[in-house]
Amino acid sequence: MNPIIENIYNQSKLNYKKIVLAEGDDPRTIEAAKIIRDQKIAEIIVLGKNGDINPESSPLFEQFTKTLFDLRKEKGLTLEDAQKLVKNPLYFGTLMVHLGLADGMVAGSQNTTVETLKPALQIIKTKENSKLISSFFIMETNNFNLGEEGLLFFADCGLNVNPSAEELSEIAIQTADSFKLLTQKTPIIAMLSYSTNNSAQGEFVEKVKTATNLVRQKNPNLIIEGELQGDAALIPHICDRKFPGNCIGGKANILIFPDLNSGNISYKLVERIANAKAYGPLTQGIKKPINDLSRGCSIEDIVTTVAITSIQN
Repeated sequence: MNPIIENIYNQSKLNYKKIVLAEGDDPRTIEAAKIIRDQKIAEIIVLGKNGDINPESSPLFEQFTKTLFDLRKEKGLTLEDAQKLVKNPLYFGTLMVHLGLADGMVAGSQNTTVETLKPALQIIKTKENSKLISSFFIMETNNFNLGEEGLLFFADCGLNVNPSAEELSEIAIQTADSFKLLTQKTPIIAMLSYSTNNSAQGEFVEKVKTATNLVRQKNPNLIIEGELQGDAALIPHICDRKFPGNCIGGKANILIFPDLNSGNISYKLVERIANAKAYGPLTQGIKKPINDLSRGCSIEDIVTTVAITSIQN
């Protein structure tokens, strides 16, 4: 296990937060819950007909229905619609987090990212100092020469389809904060493009360059460079050749992608071709942590994502 991931496990045991697993009908979820409880990583609540709480028969059902109705009635939600939604474990679990009955939720082994995160976007919303909710992946590779002891943060690979330069700058800053929180290391950010140091021109290149400058204006203490191609971001001699005088030296541990297409494709390719582990998409900029899993996730992925969620509180 990567030493940083191991440290995340240790931190989660110290925090010992209450985390909801919303997909209690998935055997992987049940097995992961046993491991988490045995190792005392978090206090776990499993939702589902065979879990700790069945939303449809829970004594909290009426309270949750009223809460959801009050939150969404101005958006056209009826009381009948609210009742139907609260029966959904994803909504029920999100409401548990919203009302302080749990510290975070993990789902996605049986549901898409949109299905998993939609209740959070509707109910929990952004932190006071956040302009948007974004996501990141922790990529655990076997190459300890890359990133931070083989660990890289990829963003945004799960939520924002085509962020503006302003939004891209916020994603970079949020990911730097997440990196510091989870790794306790210094973030080194590469703003990715098909161009390095004006080697190509175009609208998308300009967006990345503008976003890089915005990050520097907002947080001058962050180590960030852009625009960079992927090889220049990760390989020191390539970085120095393509971008003389750059400030990251090809040692990026955070890769910020210009859009969801490039980010999502890249993380899946790295996961499969490089046999890397991908944890996420993990949310940031949200008041309370609601995190997603790949539908192809392993039991270990669920356990690790719960540990990460415990630290995000």
